[in-house]
Amino acid sequence: MTTATTLSPQALAEACAEAMWSNDSTSQRLGMRIESIAPGEATLSMEVTDLMLNGHGLAHGGFVFALADSAFAFACNGYNQLTVGHQAAITYMAPGRLGDRLTAVAHEVHRAGRNGIYDVHVTNGRGEPVAEFRGHSRTVKGTHLPE
Repeated sequence: MTTATTLSPQALAEACAEAMWSNDSTSQRLGMRIESIAPGEATLSMEVTDLMLNGHGLAHGGFVFALADSAFAFACNGYNQLTVGHQAAITYMAPGRLGDRLTAVAHEVHRAGRNGIYDVHVTNGRGEPVAEFRGHSRTVKGTHLPE
């Protein structure tokens, strides 16, 4: 059995992401894909479908938030400590549109003790900014993999 202590930081982040993904029915059912994982970083993408459109025919902000939040979750859970969000804010800069593949790139800004801060940049398929998200994390008891 592979244990967390025998893995490189990159392999640990990937193994934690795999463990989380297997239980993440929301991200899976929304059609999200994990594009890349590294310690303190994650890139996820999602195509805007007709079921994600609001009354203006644009991507509903809740789905954009869900993508950013999932990238945040995978970024802050790569150290084999169960980590949850305890605060998040998003600023919408431009609408997502039907058929757009939105990409959320999360990176760690600061991590100390049980707390972390992560920024997530969401862009469309043309690389144009859609939203900026900042999440604050808190570690809780438990691990993704055996120690």
